[in-house]
Amino acid sequence: MEINAKTVMNLRDRTGAGMMDCKKALAESGGDLEKAIDWLRKSGIASATKRQHREAAQGRVECYIHPGNQVGVLLEVDSETDFVARTDDFKNFTHEVAMHIAATRPLAVAVEDLDPTVVAKEREIVLEQVRNSGKPENVWERIVDGRMKKFYEEVCLLEQPWVKDNDRTIGTLRKELSGKVGENIVIRRFACFQVGQR
Repeated sequence: MEINAKTVMNLRDRTGAGMMDCKKALAESGGDLEKAIDWLRKSGIASATKRQHREAAQGRVECYIHPGNQVGVLLEVDSETDFVARTDDFKNFTHEVAMHIAATRPLAVAVEDLDPTVVAKEREIVLEQVRNSGKPENVWERIVDGRMKKFYEEVCLLEQPWVKDNDRTIGTLRKELSGKVGENIVIRRFACFQVGQR
């Protein structure tokens, strides 16, 4: 099948992927633009997973103040090189994540960063609710696990659906950026401040 240059450029504009990657994605998806975008996203995520163990010691600190000056966020996102940290894609990512944090107020970056006492207390509360629900005991654990997954999606930044697109999590956005720039990207830490709250 013949892939024309206009379609390749359109895909490149929409994804930021390289020309050869766009051509390959279109060839793999029979010229369908939306399928090619999915193919590139999946490829980016796959290659980002391979990079997750490489050291990310460069990066930037993003400062976001929400309109009205009542909420502010400081966020550190790291990359492997300062070259990537200076790119518009990286800057846009850090800005979007900082805005997301201001809107959702997560407790931790990842599940493993949560205070174990908070997790244990939440699990205990959920288990008590399930016990009192009248459900058979043999399904309690499965229900508790499902509710804990939902809890993690609410309080862990990487698990949260992005406020601008509920079909993608912040973790997915991070992997997409990693695939696009070819480096490990790490959301290291954040702090959220609100007037009148400690």
